[in-house]
Amino acid sequence: MSSTTGTVERAFEAALYTDTHDALDTGASILAADPAADAELDRRGREFVAAAWRRGWQPADVVRLVRRDLDDVHVRLVSALIRAQAPDDRARGPRWGAQLDDLAADAPPPRTDRFTHATTVLELYRLLLRLPSLEPLDEPKRHDSRRPASRMLTRIRALLAKAEATGFPEEAEALSAKAQELMARHSIDEALLDAQAPAKDAPGACRIGVEAPYEQAKAVLLDAVAAANHCRAVWNEAYGFSTVVGFEGDLEVVELLYTSLLVQATTAMTRAEAAQRAGGRRRTKTFRQSFLAAYAHRIGTRLAEAAETQVTDDLLPVLATREVAVTDRVDEMFPETTTTRLRGVSDEAGWTEGAEAADRAQVRARPPLG
Repeated sequence: MSSTTGTVERAFEAALYTDTHDALDTGASILAADPAADAELDRRGREFVAAAWRRGWQPADVVRLVRRDLDDVHVRLVSALIRAQAPDDRARGPRWGAQLDDLAADAPPPRTDRFTHATTVLELYRLLLRLPSLEPLDEPKRHDSRRPASRMLTRIRALLAKAEATGFPEEAEALSAKAQELMARHSIDEALLDAQAPAKDAPGACRIGVEAPYEQAKAVLLDAVAAANHCRAVWNEAYGFSTVVGFEGDLEVVELLYTSLLVQATTAMTRAEAAQRAGGRRRTKTFRQSFLAAYAHRIGTRLAEAAETQVTDDLLPVLATREVAVTDRVDEMFPETTTTRLRGVSDEAGWTEGAEAADRAQVRARPPLG
């Protein structure tokens, strides 16, 4: 064992397997006293990242957890480690690549004194070391030349971005309606292409962050969006995400629509709160929780109603086949699930305002596709 490896091992032994601050200080002191160990410390960090991938985690999952449990400096440190490990990683799918691209904007962590930097590194490594195993989300290989980032999805993104940005409810509704029309057509086209392909695509899965505060209501909203787009969502409350299972084109639509609706909900909630304050009422947590719960419930009802009018009878067998495949994949990935009751919904004004906001964000039905 080299002296630098020995330094890192002694620091890890002192700091990584206990939660005390004294142990952390001891490990950081060992590392701070030996600058020659820095390269080995970085190498071990890349190993921790690779181990996280083997346990089923993805870049966005790790960054999301580090952001929740630690500080910004740890987020920038783990982002740098993920980027450094990527050249040694195996080939991944386009969604993984997009997550790596999102890391590129993160600035590297600022250089501080050696003891402070070593403390930050050891705090991050403690978290990485203790990551549990998750369900693997290998992206399915497509059997044709279709790209996930299709021209249709680009148009949908543009429409939803305009819906989020406009200050006029009627315009937002019209833009969202057009986006949902394109989403429905996109989903049907994908289903028909899959049915006609010599080798059919299989359902895939992705994770979408569902973070505090008001994460229960957000999970309900995501579940509603997933169901309306032929997908299933399973919420992991402990780690702040839902796993959405479905065919690739539908997964991308769920990510787009959920993000758009959540942005619109937050904007509407802020305006409703301002009106409440103008009327002499102070902002309350129960108002927000009730607002988002009502919004999610109402959106779910409206999307379900719209979904019933999206297809003609001759397309039902194709979609039914895909639904069975999605259900089988969910049962395979999550053999045991539980249901959770929505808590903290007790503010009548918040519920009323949330339901009205959902009506304004309503994605209207369109004529049946034929």
